[in-house]
Amino acid sequence: MDLADEGLIAIFNPPDDADLPGLPPERCHIIHDFKPSFDAWSARGFEVMHSPSARYAATIVCLPRAKAEARAMVAEACTLSDGIVVIDGQKTDGVDSILKAMRARVSVEGPISKAHGKLFWIKAPAADCFADWEAGPALTDGGFWTAPGVFSADGVDLASALLVDALPDKMKGEVADLGAGWGYLAAHVLTRDAVTKVHLVEAGHMAMACARHNVTDDRAVFHWEDATTWAPPHRMDAVVMNPPFHRGRASEPQIGQAFVASAARILSSHGDLWMVANRHLPYEAELKKRFAEVSEIGGDARFKLFHATRPLRPRR
Repeated sequence: MDLADEGLIAIFNPPDDADLPGLPPERCHIIHDFKPSFDAWSARGFEVMHSPSARYAATIVCLPRAKAEARAMVAEACTLSDGIVVIDGQKTDGVDSILKAMRARVSVEGPISKAHGKLFWIKAPAADCFADWEAGPALTDGGFWTAPGVFSADGVDLASALLVDALPDKMKGEVADLGAGWGYLAAHVLTRDAVTKVHLVEAGHMAMACARHNVTDDRAVFHWEDATTWAPPHRMDAVVMNPPFHRGRASEPQIGQAFVASAARILSSHGDLWMVANRHLPYEAELKKRFAEVSEIGGDARFKLFHATRPLRPRR
């Protein structure tokens, strides 16, 4: 594999701790959709953007988990590269499937196998070689805009629908939707006339772009931010959320626990949290640690619903 000695190199979706030996920051454009990763790479001195802005001497794709998103990323990298296109991925993220599909169309060099991953590359293909892999925001059957890689891209998430049915009719004031995704919860909260504003807080840039299509109420305010660190202009009257519980394939309940802590931090003293979670996830202890009143208000065999109020403030 021979990366160009000169010119820009685009690196799509690299892990936050990835080592890039021999690639000086001034030659690299890091392409990242996820706000915490965007900020992490910026802090390392790299130029970071959520969509490419040039042609490149070479491109590198670190495969995401979602198959459609991975294919779209490969197609975009091929379209923009004047040199080689490098694919790096884990077996658990479908690298073998991508390798097989690409071999059916172009000559592939490598692969190099290491641990549970593979790395391979192709010389700059014809611009339209993977045109059918290109994908962007599209309307679902339910009339919502979603996109590959966005949570619940195929339609309404069952857990979110369960939470919508449990929300009280008399919600009012300012509400935050933490991890808003493409806007399903926020759209339903905004059906309440007494709600004055809904803050959609979402770390995925593409998800936020979809939310802007789906939620057009003037009371909606959009924040491309990490929900666990977002600082609102003042405390909220309510929070609604269906928090994520993994970034890879393994369950990471600490992510949802951080969402609970964030909800308690941003709520007013008598604010309300309305939350849905997979039934197997251990959120009860964190809720009781952060709120004076916690109750399970329903659910089904897969999901549980919580209402929590009176957030506990740490003693100074």
